[in-house]
Amino acid sequence: MKTDHKPHPRLAEHSKTKPHTTKDEHVGFNGRLAMIITNSVSTMWCAYAFALLALISLPDAIHAGTAALIAWIAQTFLQLVLLSVIMVGQKVAAQASDKQAVQTYKDAEAILQIQDEVHRLIKINNDLTEEIHTALHNKKAT
Repeated sequence: MKTDHKPHPRLAEHSKTKPHTTKDEHVGFNGRLAMIITNSVSTMWCAYAFALLALISLPDAIHAGTAALIAWIAQTFLQLVLLSVIMVGQKVAAQASDKQAVQTYKDAEAILQIQDEVHRLIKINNDLTEEIHTALHNKKAT
């Protein structure tokens, strides 16, 4: 029994690619420089350093009064420290997203292979059914 099943071209195309992750997005000098800076600032150690830097001006803000203290909290501490903390959170979320992208890619690859196998088996089934019909037709003719 011979079948001329042809795998879907997407299988070959899929095997040549890899999952697209966040590190694939950084192109050119500006992109690389931005990522170096972002990766440096988006650490908890940087957040701690920014907190210490902000705390240097805290005594002056306290002595200047309530308005100055509120301005220090909003404009200095929160913006300086929370910027790094938020970036750390985004970095963690991006890593989780990359892991999910890899898993989705592997799942899609498995589904494509299963679908190709099902297509091959359907082709075999159709060929066998055709042979059975032909044999029955030939038997009735004789």
